[in-house]
This record gives sequence, C-alpha cells and structure tokens, in this order.
Amino acid sequence: MSKIILLIALLFSAFAFGQKEFVELRVYEMSFGKSAKPFYNYVEKALIPALNRQGIENVGFFEEIGDAMPKKVYLLISHKDMNSFNVTLNNLKEDATFQVDAQDYLNTPQEKFPFNRYTASLFTAFDGFPKTIKPVSGSTVFELRTYEAYNEDALRRKIKMFNESELEIFNDVGLHSVFFGEKISGPNMPCLTYMLAFKDMEERDENWSKFGPHPEWQRIKDLPEYANSVSNISRVFLKPFDFSQL
Repeated sequence: MSKIILLIALLFSAFAFGQKEFVELRVYEMSFGKSAKPFYNYVEKALIPALNRQGIENVGFFEEIGDAMPKKVYLLISHKDMNSFNVTLNNLKEDATFQVDAQDYLNTPQEKFPFNRYTASLFTAFDGFPKTIKPVSGSTVFELRTYEAYNEDALRRKIKMFNESELEIFNDVGLHSVFFGEKISGPNMPCLTYMLAFKDMEERDENWSKFGPHPEWQRIKDLPEYANSVSNISRVFLKPFDFSQL
C-alpha cells in the first residue's frame, strides 16, 4: 500500500510541475530624445494580439513610475509551459497577420529606433503560485521586487519560506500577488522575482504595514532554516499602459 501511495504522490508532483508557468520578463531601455510611439504601437497592435492568437493571455506592459533615466518599459509574458516559450518566436515569424501589423515598427530606420536594447529573464513559477493572476480592474501601482541570494541553497530556502508561509501572509494582508518566479535565465542569479498590484500607493503602503506584525511572519522570520537566505533586495514601481492586459 505504501508503494502505491508513493507512486500516486510522485505522479501528482509531476503533474503539478507540468502545470507551472514559465514567465518571461523583458526590460527595454528606451532611446533618449526619440519617439517611443512606433514601439508602443507595435506592442499594442501587433505583438500582444499575435501572442493572444497563440493562446498566451494577460500580457503585461508597464513603464516605471517617476522620471528615471534612461526610461525603461517592461513586457511580461506568461507561457503555459516551456514548449510555449520555445515555439513563440517561430510562430511569430510564421504569423502573416503579425508580419503585416509589425511593418511600421520593423521598418523604423536606425536613427529613429525607439529603444537601445533589452534584457530578457525567464522564471519558473513557484509551486505555491503556479500561474500568473490578473489583478482586479483599476490597479494602477505594480511593485516588482527581486530577492538575490548568495548561493543556490539560500535561494531554495527563501522559496520554501514563500511556499510554506509567506504567500499566505501576502494573501491575508492584501499584498495582491500577480506572479512569483525563480529566475532560471538572466542577470543577477541566483534570485527570485515577484510582482504585486495595488489600487494606488496608499493601499500599497497600508497593506505592507500589516506584514511585519502578522503572527505568522513573527513566527518564521527568525527561524534558523531561513537565516541568510536574502543578500540583496531591489524594487521598482510600475504603472500599466492603457492596453496592458494586466
């Protein structure tokens, strides 16, 4: 009987892992003094519709809050599995509608091209948060946070802390989660990244103030198994474009 139970557990784990999304995050550094309109039109009218035709839903497109230089914009694409990530680019090349819709952008001359470069990171979703969640309508502040770890085991322990306790705390105090992912490709590894959504900055500040006093956080924050699991935290506040699907 114990062997049967173990087999069922292994099958369930394999099924659950197969259901976890792979999240692609692109960060574009915009060119100073050049119109961003060709790129924005491309994302809105060509790229997002083409991704939707492939079954990729809730594509997010954001800009940083404030006047940071250089200006950066963020594209978030949630793939249902690794195969989706692998075939997306090839599918775009074969999508005749996309090729027509993207012509203005693709034909933008070099001296007018709207961004300098972009970086791309890939994440595997947490076991405790396997899919990207679309926030409630009217969310205007998105908080993107990255926790770096000094080695892979430290990252594993921090992810365990999230899966077993922190995700529930976030839900309890109103830190509205969009995605949680372990970075498997990109800069500043090893690290994890997550995104939260709020109605406004006031809601953000109020709900975060509830996190520290939460009884479960007070219970876990000094446990030896989670000691030294985060070596650096970075944060950026984003706002969605009108056509963002998140």
